[in-house]
Amino acid sequence: QVQLAESGGGLVQPGGSLRVSCAASGFSFSSYHMSWVRQAPGKGLEWVSSISIGGGSPNYADSVKGRFTISRDKAENTLYLQMNSLKPEDTALYYCTRDRRPSSMYWYFDYWGQGTQVTVSS
Repeated sequence: QVQLAESGGGLVQPGGSLRVSCAASGFSFSSYHMSWVRQAPGKGLEWVSSISIGGGSPNYADSVKGRFTISRDKAENTLYLQMNSLKPEDTALYYCTRDRRPSSMYWYFDYWGQGTQVTVSS
């Protein structure tokens, strides 16, 4: 069965860095686009970043562009999100998601991990 297991979250001070990981299993990881989505307490879901099957053409939300970097390791079936220059507003539960693309204009996330908590506070 499809499994997405996030890890690496924790407490970090503003301006600090953290890398969260997503171990994928139960499907052909190299055949899917992948994304990170986050949700802060009391707020809605916010798409953070996506990466293509081949690892090229990454996309980022304006709120994290220039600070976060998405990557994937095909051999290890693992998705990463390197987060630098963290801000208190980055505090959220970070979810790893598998993307589906029926067309170039229609994407959705069919599987989600349980999330890993990232807290940015002094």
